[in-house]
Amino acid sequence: MRLFLLDIRKYKLLAVAFFAVSAVFAASFYLYRLPFEAVLYPVLLSLFLAAIFIAVDFIRARAKYKRLCEISKLPAAMVTALPDIESLDDKGYQAVIEAITTEVAESTARASEEYREMVDYYTVWAHQIKMPITAMSLTLQNDNSPLADKLSSELLQISQYVEMVLAFLRLRSESSDYVFRQCDMDTMIRHAIAKFSSEFIDRRLRLDYEPVNRTVLTDEKWLSFVIEQVLSNALKYTHEGGIKIYMTGGNTLCIEDTGIGIAPEDLPRIFERGYTGANGREDKAASGIGLYLCKRICENLGAEIGASSEIGKGTTVYIAFDRDNVKDSRLFTKM
Repeated sequence: MRLFLLDIRKYKLLAVAFFAVSAVFAASFYLYRLPFEAVLYPVLLSLFLAAIFIAVDFIRARAKYKRLCEISKLPAAMVTALPDIESLDDKGYQAVIEAITTEVAESTARASEEYREMVDYYTVWAHQIKMPITAMSLTLQNDNSPLADKLSSELLQISQYVEMVLAFLRLRSESSDYVFRQCDMDTMIRHAIAKFSSEFIDRRLRLDYEPVNRTVLTDEKWLSFVIEQVLSNALKYTHEGGIKIYMTGGNTLCIEDTGIGIAPEDLPRIFERGYTGANGREDKAASGIGLYLCKRICENLGAEIGASSEIGKGTTVYIAFDRDNVKDSRLFTKM
């Protein structure tokens, strides 16, 4: 009904003109003392024909409106076949739409090109900066002094930040380098542990890990990044005690620490981009990007990541590889 009332407004000038002409004829017939029925019947017949015309025109207008609604759901690049031009207004509106579509396409192309250039630049930068980091790490391996151990730890953090930059760039790239195959979980876990072995030793943290003897269909490089990032976070906020790595339910990898924990009000938001929470406000170097990348990567891998925590007792991060068989869905609620 609202569509009909909206459509009928375009006839208001014609309606005014029709009733004005009818009034002129009625006045003329009255002055010449002609029968009033002589003007009434033509007016009623004209109204009947006008009603038929309006009904037919409304049916066509409604079909055209539905077609436009369907087109409005398409991306701008696919809007090519607009309804036929039937009026001067249609021609004007279509000219405006075509101009806007062209401008949007050109703007999108420029933005895509600028983004590709930025990705290429930072990808080259990341690979170049990894070479001196590797060289310095190799140099420090032959030095057992406390200063060398401190520098090695700092270099490891720099290397992690570089890996985060590469992951962020690749994650937002139009192309994907995901390669899915059956991967051994223990191989990835051991590689991550070896990467942070010096951290465990220097800070005298306990590692509780037994082989999980599990293979999963995933991309080894991307899942390794997630495991390393979660392990890095656990080490960052664990000052005493240790870290435990295990599988539960046959499909969920758990990385549990005895760190400072996460506040209940922060826990639902730790996977948001840029969110650092109370812990991040104390650690000025926190970026709020690491866990966001883990969340995005897990979505692309068909996995689910969640966490539980208690202040002062520690945090457990869960990575489920079978989202249809998750026992505790509260840990994997959409953030």
